Amino acid sequence: MGIEIERKFLLKNQNWRNEVIVPPENFVQGYFQRVSGGPTVRIRIADQKGIITIKGRNKEDSGIGRSEFEYLIPLQDAENMLSEFCGSRIVKKLRYRFPAGNGLFWEVDEYLDLNAGLFTAEIELPSADTEFCRPEWLGDDVSGDPRYSNGALSVKPFSLWEEQ
Repeated sequence: MGIEIERKFLLKNQNWRNEVIVPPENFVQGYFQRVSGGPTVRIRIADQKGIITIKGRNKEDSGIGRSEFEYLIPLQDAENMLSEFCGSRIVKKLRYRFPAGNGLFWEVDEYLDLNAGLFTAEIELPSADTEFCRPEWLGDDVSGDPRYSNGALSVKPFSLWEEQ
């Protein structure tokens, strides 16, 4: 079982674009309807690859870590699952990935469609107490704010929030 430990931030400005050296990946991901308290099940298509991911709830000891199981699946299966099981719970985004120093990487997501206008930066950490450089373009830490999870954005998109 893998454990995902990541921090998520809003962005203060677009200066992060100066760090980008490769084109972004195009993601389409859908979410199965979640049973209260149950895991998040996501189907993703990225780079013509299908991926299924099952994520547990945040661990109480760190607040930012959770179990994660991720597997490649046939592209056609992913397309069928998106269509049959995810309904309108779809998030589309561009992901820019670039070094953050010390072997870590920033992943900046530029959301599209009903989530357009939202940009987040994530950094995956080996442990909850890992130190990392915070660039000047990094804004508020929203790691603990459930509204910014992609699963939540698939149900209540950013464009429908009353205050932004």
